[in-house]
Amino acid sequence: MTQTRTKLERGRGALGPALELVHTGRAPTRAVLTAELGVTRATAGAVAAELEALGLIQVDARPGGAAGGQGRPSHRLAIAPRGPVALAAQVHADGFRAALVGLGGRIVATAPGCMTVSADPAQVLDAVVAAGAGLLRETGHRCVGAGLAVPSAVAQPEGTALNPLHVAWPAGAPVRELFRRSLDAAGLPQPAFAGNDVNLAALAEHRHGAGRGAQHLLCVATGHRGVGGALVLDGRLHTGSAGLALEVGHLTVNPEGAPCHCGSRGCLDIETDPLAFLTAAGREPGPEESLLQQSRTLLREAYPDADPSVRAAAHQLIDRLGLGLAGLVNILNPDRIILGGLHRELLAAAPERLRAVVADRSLWGRSGGVPILPCTLDHNSLVGAAELAWQPVLDDPLEALGAVV
Repeated sequence: MTQTRTKLERGRGALGPALELVHTGRAPTRAVLTAELGVTRATAGAVAAELEALGLIQVDARPGGAAGGQGRPSHRLAIAPRGPVALAAQVHADGFRAALVGLGGRIVATAPGCMTVSADPAQVLDAVVAAGAGLLRETGHRCVGAGLAVPSAVAQPEGTALNPLHVAWPAGAPVRELFRRSLDAAGLPQPAFAGNDVNLAALAEHRHGAGRGAQHLLCVATGHRGVGGALVLDGRLHTGSAGLALEVGHLTVNPEGAPCHCGSRGCLDIETDPLAFLTAAGREPGPEESLLQQSRTLLREAYPDADPSVRAAAHQLIDRLGLGLAGLVNILNPDRIILGGLHRELLAAAPERLRAVVADRSLWGRSGGVPILPCTLDHNSLVGAAELAWQPVLDDPLEALGAVV
C-alpha cells in the first residue's frame, strides 16, 4: 500500500468536506484547505489529489498562489473546467429553462424553453428533460443527477407540489416522480430531486452569492408571479418538518386588498408581484415578454422622474413589501435579508425608502437594522436546483461518483 493511499484512507472522511470547501470558494489553496479541515498538509494533499483524480477539482502547483506555511506558495485549488455537471430545470408561469451546472455554481450551458406551461405537469417535464438531454449531448459532460425548481411548496421527501397556483397544475402533483420518469424515458436514469424555487434560490445565494457567510439568512423574492420566501438557519436551509416552511407570500400586508388564491385578502403574494406592479402603474400586460421582464423594463425606464404613475406604483409596492419584511424580522431575527426578482429591482430603485419602512415597523427599529441586499446570482433557482443534485456528491464523492455512468 502506498504512502499516499494510507494518507488518503486516513482522510477519506474529509473528501466531502474538502469538496464543499472548494465548491463554495472557501478553500482557494491547499494551505487554506489544510487549515479548514484541521488535518496535516500531507493528508490535505492526498485528499486534493483524490478529488482531482475523480475529475472534480484542479490542483495547480505553479508559484503565484496565496502563501502557505512559512511563506511558501501554496497549491491553488479550482473546479475542474471539464468536470461533471448537474442537470437543473426551473418551471415558472411563463415557461421553463434547463441548464447544466457544474461545481461552484457555474452555469455551463442553458436552454430556455418558449412554451405556455401546460396544465399537465408530465408534458412540461418531458419538454424540460428533452432540452436538458440535448445540452448533455452537445457538451459531452458527465451528469451526476438532476434537480427541479417549481413555483410551489414541495412536500418532502415525496416531492409533491402542494399548491402550484401560478402554473395551473393540480394540487399534490407528484413532480419529483414525474421528473424521474421523464429522465428515465430520455435515457438519463439520474437521481432526481425537486424543491420550491425560492428555497433553492436561497440555497444557491447562501453558497455562492449574496448570502455567503450569513448564519440566519432570509430570502424573499418575486419571480414571474407570486412571492416566496426561504430561511437559512445556522448555515442550513430550513424547510420545516415536511419541506413546507416559510410560505411568506401569504402574509397580509393590505387588509383591504385584492382577494388572494389562498382565500385571504391583500397577501404579499398578490400585492407585490409583477402583475401587481403593472396594474398599480396602469399598464396592461402584453404577450411579448414575461410579466417579470415587463415590470423590470418599466421600472428601469420610467422611475423615478419620467412617470408619476410608475413612481407611485413602486412606492406602493415598496411600502407593502417593507411591512411584510418587518413582520418577518420581528419573528425570525435574521442577520441578513436578500431580495430577488422584482423585489431586487425595487430595492435598487428606492433603497432608503424600503429600509426605512422595515426599520420603522420592526421591534428593533433603526438601532437593530438588518442589512437588506439584492440577490447577486443570475438564475439562482436553477443553481439551487443543481445544488440538490450535487449534495450526494458533496456528502461522499467516492460513493456518489461510483454510481455515475
